[in-house]
Amino acid sequence: MTEPLWTPSAERLNSARLGRFMAEVRAAWGVDATDYGALHAWSIAEPAQFWRSMWDFAGIIGDGPGESIVVDGERMPGARWFPDARLNYAENLLRRRDEADALVFWGEDRVRRRLSFAALHDQVSRMAQALAARGIRQGDRVAGYLPNMPETIVSALAAASLGAVWSSCSSDFGTRGVLDRFGQIAPKVLIAADGYFYGGKTFDRRPQVREILAELPTVEHVIVVPYAEESPALDAIANAALYGAALDEQPGGPIDFARVPFDHPLVIMFSSGTTGAPKCIVHGTGGTLLQHMKEHALQSDIGRGDRVFYATTCGWMMWNWLVSALASEATLLLYDGSPFHPDGNVLFDYADAEGMTLFGTSAKYLDAAAKAGLEPKRTHDLGSLRTMTSTGSPLAPEGFEYVYRAVKDDLHLASISGGTDIISCFALGNPMGAVRRGELQAFGLGMAVDVFDDAGNPVRGEPGELVCTRPFPSMPVSFWNDPDGAKYHSAYFDRFAGVWCHGDWVTRTGHDGLVIHGRSDAVLNPGGVRIGTAEIYRQVEQCDEVLEAICIGQDWEGDQRIVLFVRLRQGIALDDALTDRIKVRIRRECTPRHVPAKVIQIADIPRTRSGKITELAVRDVIHGRAVKNREALANPEALALFEDIPALQV
Repeated sequence: MTEPLWTPSAERLNSARLGRFMAEVRAAWGVDATDYGALHAWSIAEPAQFWRSMWDFAGIIGDGPGESIVVDGERMPGARWFPDARLNYAENLLRRRDEADALVFWGEDRVRRRLSFAALHDQVSRMAQALAARGIRQGDRVAGYLPNMPETIVSALAAASLGAVWSSCSSDFGTRGVLDRFGQIAPKVLIAADGYFYGGKTFDRRPQVREILAELPTVEHVIVVPYAEESPALDAIANAALYGAALDEQPGGPIDFARVPFDHPLVIMFSSGTTGAPKCIVHGTGGTLLQHMKEHALQSDIGRGDRVFYATTCGWMMWNWLVSALASEATLLLYDGSPFHPDGNVLFDYADAEGMTLFGTSAKYLDAAAKAGLEPKRTHDLGSLRTMTSTGSPLAPEGFEYVYRAVKDDLHLASISGGTDIISCFALGNPMGAVRRGELQAFGLGMAVDVFDDAGNPVRGEPGELVCTRPFPSMPVSFWNDPDGAKYHSAYFDRFAGVWCHGDWVTRTGHDGLVIHGRSDAVLNPGGVRIGTAEIYRQVEQCDEVLEAICIGQDWEGDQRIVLFVRLRQGIALDDALTDRIKVRIRRECTPRHVPAKVIQIADIPRTRSGKITELAVRDVIHGRAVKNREALANPEALALFEDIPALQV
C-alpha cells in the first residue's frame, strides 16, 4: 500500500461537513457510519435512506420530497427518483440575497467585475422576464454561445427559473461545431457574446453568429452580450437586442419560479462528437441539483463562505458543476481566457487576490505548470486554499507529487472522474481520507461503482471496465430525439445487461481507491495484452524534453503495434538518444509490452475543446479513415500532421 501524501488534520476532521452528515445519518437511521467505507456501503445498500438524507442535509427548496424516494429502484435504466417532488433549480441556487460576492469575473487581463447575490437575483429576474417576453415557456430550449462570464450564469438560471431547458457552447466553437449541437435541439432563443479574448488576442464572433442563424431557423430572438466591444453593432443579426437593453426593458422584482418534476429536463449536454454527431444528453433538474450538492458539501467540503474556482469553459460539464455551488451559498470565481496569459501565474494570482478556497483545474494544466517550472508555494501565499481538484484526464502520480512539492503542503488534492454523461463524478474526493499518489480517493456516495473483467465479474487489483451496478439520480433523463431510448441503451448498457458501462479502463486498489489507465476504446492491444495509454504518458512526460504525447495502436501485420507521438520543447529534435531514453524508461517502469514500436516527433496534438487529447481521431487518420466531426476539436488542423507519415509505412 502506498504511503499517503496527505492526511487531514484533526481540525479538518472536526469541521468537515461529511462528518456532520455521518452524525445525522447515525441519529436518523441508526447507521454505524463511522468512516467513509461504512457510509458508502450504507449509501449503496439503502439508496432511499441515503438520498432522502441528502435532500434534507442540502436543504433542498421545493415541494416534497414526499413519501416515495425511488420507484423501480432495481431497473437500470428505468428507475424513477422522487416522483412526488417538485422543485426549481434556479430557486435553489438563488436562495442567498445579500450583498456578498456571488460572482467574481476575470477575463484575462482585460476585465475585472463582481456581482453580489442580491444583484445576481435581480439580473436573473430581469432576464427571466425578458425570455418570457420573447415567448419562452416550460420545455423550450434556450441556447448560449458564450464565454465563462456572469451573463452566462444569469442566462442559464433565468431559463431554469421558467422551466426552460438550457444548453451552451463556448465561444471558441466554430460555426459547424455549434450547428452540430444546437441544430439538433431547436432552440427558440440564442444568447451570444460579440466576441472573446484568448492569449491577449480579441476574436469577433458576430460573423459566426450570423452564419449560425442562417442555418438555425427555430431561433426567433437573439440577445447579444457585449464583451469584446462595449457597444457592438448588431448589423445583419435579425431580431437581436443587446443584453443590457433586454434587461432594462424589465422591472425585475420577485421571481415566479416554476417548480417542475424531479426529472424535468434542465440542461442538454453534448458528447465530444469526435466519432460522429455529438450525443444530446438530457439531464434532469433534481438529479443534477442533488448530485452536485452532494459532491460539493460532502466530497469537496464546500459551503457558505467558500470561494470556488474551476478552470472551465461553458462547453464542459465542469461549468455546470461550478454553477451549482451557488446552492451551497459559495462565491464563484470565474475566469475566461488562457490560463497562461499574461504568464503562468495568473490563476495563482487570482487565488491570492480573491481568497480562493477550492482550485479546480485539469491534469494537463498541472503538467504544463510543472513543465514551466512554476512554484506557487514559493511565489504566492495561497493561505486560503484548502482543496484542489483535477479532472479532464488522469492525474499522474508525478502530478500529485508536483502539487505537494510546489503548490502547497496542507492541501486536499482530489483527482476526480465522471463525465458529461452523468454531469457529475463516479470517483472523487473524501475530505476525511488520505490522499495517495496516482489514485482517486473514493467512489462517490450513492454510486455503486465497480470494476468488471470482460466476462462481467468484479475484479480487484487488475485493470477492467469501470461500471455502476445500480441506478443513481443523475443518470440522463434521456437522449434528445431518441424516442424509444435505443441510443441511450446502446451508449451505456449494451456491454453488460442492466449495468452502466462507462468506457474507462481502470484498476480498483486494495483500499478502494481508483487508478485510471485511459479510455477503454483507446486501450492498446499489442499481442492481445491490454494496455492503458495513461501508463505510457506517465513515463514519457517525465522526460524534460517532452511537453506532451499521444499514443495509438496501429494495425500491423495481423497484430497491433504501439506508436508514440511526442511534442517536444521548442528547438529540440527527436534523435536516437532521446528515443532510446524514452523506450528504456517505459521498459523499466512498465513492461516490455508497453514499449512503442515507433516514436515520432509531431508539432501539435489534436484535442477537444475541454483539453482532452483525441486518440481515436488520430487512430482514424493513421488508418486512412475519415474523422467524422472535426469541428469538435479545438485544433482540427493538427490532424493533417498525422497523414501519410512515411515511418508508419514500414
